[in-house]
Amino acid sequence: MLKFVRILLTIVISMTLFISCTEEQDNSNNIDVKKRKESLEKANRYMFLQEKEAINDYVERHGIDVVRTGSGLCYRVVKQGHGTKIRNEEIVSMEYEVRLLNGDLVYSSKEDGLKEFIVGRGGVEGGLEEAVLCLHRGDVAEIIMPSHLAHGLIGDGRRIKARTPIVYKVKIIDNQ
Repeated sequence: MLKFVRILLTIVISMTLFISCTEEQDNSNNIDVKKRKESLEKANRYMFLQEKEAINDYVERHGIDVVRTGSGLCYRVVKQGHGTKIRNEEIVSMEYEVRLLNGDLVYSSKEDGLKEFIVGRGGVEGGLEEAVLCLHRGDVAEIIMPSHLAHGLIGDGRRIKARTPIVYKVKIIDNQ
């Protein structure tokens, strides 16, 4: 199903690029632009809903209760730590595993070392920054990110394909 969605998106984008290359500037072109925009919005809505359904299926399959944020991020605290709540501009270190919704392991701190970053300065997935602001030092959590909060329309260029939701399992190191 995901392959079909990717093919559909590729076709819509290709058609849009092809049509946008015409040089006619009459009124009909303005109508075409509006139709293309509506078509792209419709395709994006469809793909967003498909992804949301896949995340909901993951949550249901694993029988977990999650907190859902307005951005589409889902998380749950598996084990509560005893440290302070994480805030912007703080350094966060974590052990982690990154998996696809089908359970395939993509990255882990066992292979790549601890992940360390300053919250609010970028350099990591937007969904990870959003999630750690909901956590405390020492927490063990599961974070489910839709693709727009993970690696978006292009993937990470290595192991995570375009428009792929991911699951982070993290343990926030309490080093303060």
